[in-house]
Amino acid sequence: MSAILVLEDGRTFAGEAYGARGETVGEAVFATGMTGYQETLTDPSYHRQVVVQTAPHIGNTGINDDDDESRRIWVAGYVVRDPARRVSSWRATRSLDDELVAQGVVGISGIDTRALTRHLRERGAMRCGVSSTELDPAALLERVRSAPPMAGADLSAEVTTASPYTVDAIGETRFSVAALDYGIKSMTPHRLAEQGITTHVLPSTSTPDDVLATGADAVFLANGPGDPATADDAVATVQALLGRRVPVFGICFGNQVLGRALGFGTYKLGYGHRGINQPVQDRATGKVEITAHNHGFAVDAPTDRAVDTGFGAVEVSHVCLNDGVVEGLRAHDVPAFSVQYHPEAAAGPHDAGYLFERFVELLEGRPA
Repeated sequence: MSAILVLEDGRTFAGEAYGARGETVGEAVFATGMTGYQETLTDPSYHRQVVVQTAPHIGNTGINDDDDESRRIWVAGYVVRDPARRVSSWRATRSLDDELVAQGVVGISGIDTRALTRHLRERGAMRCGVSSTELDPAALLERVRSAPPMAGADLSAEVTTASPYTVDAIGETRFSVAALDYGIKSMTPHRLAEQGITTHVLPSTSTPDDVLATGADAVFLANGPGDPATADDAVATVQALLGRRVPVFGICFGNQVLGRALGFGTYKLGYGHRGINQPVQDRATGKVEITAHNHGFAVDAPTDRAVDTGFGAVEVSHVCLNDGVVEGLRAHDVPAFSVQYHPEAAAGPHDAGYLFERFVELLEGRPA
């Protein structure tokens, strides 16, 4: 069955329907990981985005019941070049195509994803439509251009947990943490549990009083979708917690929320960082890590000096070696630090796993 993909600038790609039949609209972004497509699909940070896989062959390991990062697939649409014709993994319980159909995710296959990726790199991430029911590019383009852009999108409330829940520490409980769920992945509380931390996962709309009522020793700011410029309530909550000197560790969207709480701005990247092969330097050690990313926005902070903020001195702790984008923050005078990437990285790599140990050190009263 034929399908088309139409970008908001009018460029059109023709291919075959993949996954559910129908029509979808979202922001077209590309992910560079060669593995971990199940984790990508179920990452809430991809909410309202049409994901283009740059790896040409997708689906060979199928889908299993263990690797989901959340309760459902979140991508708005899925684009692959060469879908696997059959599944080849002892862990698989069904095919990727069947799972996309079951969850109503519209996709397209058989297009030149390399050309599409180069177009997005040159022109920037943009809205797109994928359809196997509307094959007139002009008609689909009209609907694409009427869809809301990602800039200004407030999406955390659409992906967060409806009610609090707890993930117990593995073995003896050393500390407890309140995690503000802006789009948390299941591997994150698991990594905390491995450090002896019990995690109280709270809705994104939780107030400082809600957080403090858990009795937690610290706060974790999770990943999530949308424009951090819309997260005024989350920023106010974090500022209140910083004012009480509650230790804070943030990742991805949580890094942006912390950045805003400390007084920095945020901005939209041209095409973002998405994939599991992004080189980042820890400026404290000089070590280069290969890291997992999924972000279209970044913190606007100077990388050449520490900045005096309302909470004391703050410095950029990590930078992306591809483009110099801020990838982490460290506060000198309050117990807070963050990174822009995903240290839990269920599909790998695991270079940044030490950050959970650094969080424990912060909880123990040692410098982060």
